[in-house]
Amino acid sequence: MQPSLIRRQLGGLVPPKVATPSLLSSGSGAGLGPLVNFYSKLPKGAAQTTASGGIKARFFNGKNASAAPLLFTIFGIFGIGYTIDYQKHHKNHAH
Repeated sequence: MQPSLIRRQLGGLVPPKVATPSLLSSGSGAGLGPLVNFYSKLPKGAAQTTASGGIKARFFNGKNASAAPLLFTIFGIFGIGYTIDYQKHHKNHAH
């Protein structure tokens, strides 16, 4: 592979240079304003926990615990199986 092709493919993975050594060593810090502004807007502290947590957390845990999804799944599989068997029976035994 050509070096330019590799550089182009990795361009999306490797972040661009934001602070150059000359900018950092000059001591002015004026060029870092956008970078400082960007990082100051990021949230601080631990990440927030999401309320979703999946089907188990939504239906089986907590004050709204219910077995409804399990029952719907059982009856849904039964209904699909019954429909398939019904179609097979009437297809082979048509009057």
